[in-house]
Amino acid sequence: MRLVSFLDKGASLDPAAPCLVTDDTTLSYAVVQELSYAVASALGASGVQPGTSVAILSANDPIAFSAVFGISRSGAVWCPINPRNEATENAELLGLFDCAVVIHQQSFSPMVAAIRDSLPDVHTWVCLDGEAPGSSTWDEFLARGAVDDEGAARIDRDAVDDVAMIVGTGGTTGRPKGVVLTGANLEAMTAITLMGYPFEGVPTYLALAPLTHAAGVLCFPILCHGGSIVIMRTPDVGGFIANIEKHRVTHTFLPPTLIYMVLGHEALDAADLSSLQCFWYGAAPMSVDRLREALERIGPVMAQLFGQTEAPMMISLLPPSEHFTPNGQVAEGRLASAGRPAPLVTVAIMDESGRLLPSGERGEIVVRGSLVMRGYHRNPEATAEASRHGWHHTGDIGYLDADNYLFIVDRAKDMIITGGFNVYSTEVEQALMAHPGIRDCAVVGLADEKWGERVVAVVQAQPGTDVVPADVIAFVKERLGSVKTPKDVWVWDDLPRSKVGKVLKSEIKAQLLA
Repeated sequence: MRLVSFLDKGASLDPAAPCLVTDDTTLSYAVVQELSYAVASALGASGVQPGTSVAILSANDPIAFSAVFGISRSGAVWCPINPRNEATENAELLGLFDCAVVIHQQSFSPMVAAIRDSLPDVHTWVCLDGEAPGSSTWDEFLARGAVDDEGAARIDRDAVDDVAMIVGTGGTTGRPKGVVLTGANLEAMTAITLMGYPFEGVPTYLALAPLTHAAGVLCFPILCHGGSIVIMRTPDVGGFIANIEKHRVTHTFLPPTLIYMVLGHEALDAADLSSLQCFWYGAAPMSVDRLREALERIGPVMAQLFGQTEAPMMISLLPPSEHFTPNGQVAEGRLASAGRPAPLVTVAIMDESGRLLPSGERGEIVVRGSLVMRGYHRNPEATAEASRHGWHHTGDIGYLDADNYLFIVDRAKDMIITGGFNVYSTEVEQALMAHPGIRDCAVVGLADEKWGERVVAVVQAQPGTDVVPADVIAFVKERLGSVKTPKDVWVWDDLPRSKVGKVLKSEIKAQLLA
C-alpha cells in the first residue's frame, strides 16, 4: 500500500469532506487528490522516475503535505527534510538520500542558496509559495505536467521496491543515517494504530508538531477514516489548546516537553477538551507525575506510543483505557511502562550474546515484524549491526513484566556505572520530575576518580519557582537512596534540545565539562 492510497481511501468515502485545514485554508479530499495528480505529472515531466528521491523542505503547510501524495503517486520516494536543521546537515542528508528534486518554502531560500552548489545531483528546485533565485515557482512547476502527456502517463505507477520514504536519523550521535521505510512498513504502522487506539466517528487530527516527523505519519490512519487534519503552521501552545476546542479535535500528538507546556498554560483549565478521544504522547520518556496530572486535567484520553524511526511509532502501545484499572482508578503501576507490544510486532529482551531473556530481566529491546525498516540507505554495515541475531536492535534497555508490559529503563548509551552499580538515568529523572518545583530535567554521568562515573542532574525550574540544589538532592535521596542520587544538581533556564524537542544529553555533558 502506497502513501497516496491513504488519501484515495479517504476521498472514496466523501470527496467533498475537508481533508487539510488551517486558519485560512480548507482543502477538500477532491482538491488534495487533484493536486496530487498535478504534482505527479509535473514530477514526471521533470524527469522523475519511479524510485527517484524527492525532498520537501518546509514547515507545516497544507500544500507541502499535499505534495507528499503527488510524490507517492508518481512512484517516487518522499524525503522529509527538517527545516530546523543547520544548512550543512540538510546538505548532507540531501546528498545521502540521492535527491534529484527539492521542493521548498520561500522562507528557506537562504538555506537553499547556501547548499545548492554542493548538490549537483539535484536538477530541479521548486519554491512552493513565492519566488526564489534558481528555483521554479510552484505554478511554473505544475505547468510542466499540464502539457506533458508522457508525464501524465507515468502517474500511479507502483513505487520501485515499495520504498515510500527515506528519513534521516539526525546527527546528534554521529553522522546521520537514512532509514528506508516501505509502503508495507507504513501500512503496518497504520493498521496497528487503527487496531490499538479509539476511533469513534469521523476523526479530526490536530498537527502542531512537525509533519516531517511523528505528527506526519500519524495523519495516515486519520485519512483512512476520511477525517480532517488541522495543520498549525507555527508552534503555539495557546493556539493548540484553542484549536482543540474550535475544531472539536479527536486525536493529536505531542512530545512530553510540549505537554508540560500545555499543563503550565493558563488557558488549559477553562478550555473544552471534551471532543478528545486520543492524545498521543511519545518520542521521549514522560514523567509519571506529569502524566497523572494530564489524566486529571486534560482527561482520560492520554495514549502512549513507543517506536523509533527504524520501526515507526508503534512498537508498543498504552491506549487510554489501559491507564486505568477496571474500576476506573489510575493504574499506577502501568504509568511508567510503554504499554504492551503492538499487534503485528514481536518484542523481546536480549543480552549482549544474543540470548533472549525471561520476563523481569533487563537487556536490549529487540523487535521483529513488518513494522521494521528495510535498512539504512547505502549503509549495509549499519544495517547489519542493527539487525544482528535476526532482530532489529532498538538501542533501548528495558524489560517485560509478568503481564507483558514493556518498561524502558534507559538508552544503552545513557546508562551510568557508578561505584560498580548500574544507574539508569530515566529512573533518576522520574524521581526528579516528582519534585513540584521542577519543570524538566536531564541526568548524565561524568567521569569521577573515586566512583568511575558520578550522577549529575541538570534541572529547569517551574516558572516563578526557586529550586535549591541541596533540597533536590535530599528529595531524590529519600526516594532512591544514595547510589542513584545526583552528586551535583545544576539549575539552568532551559535545556539544550534537538530540532524535534528532545533533550540533548551530549550537549549537556559538553557544557558541564566546559
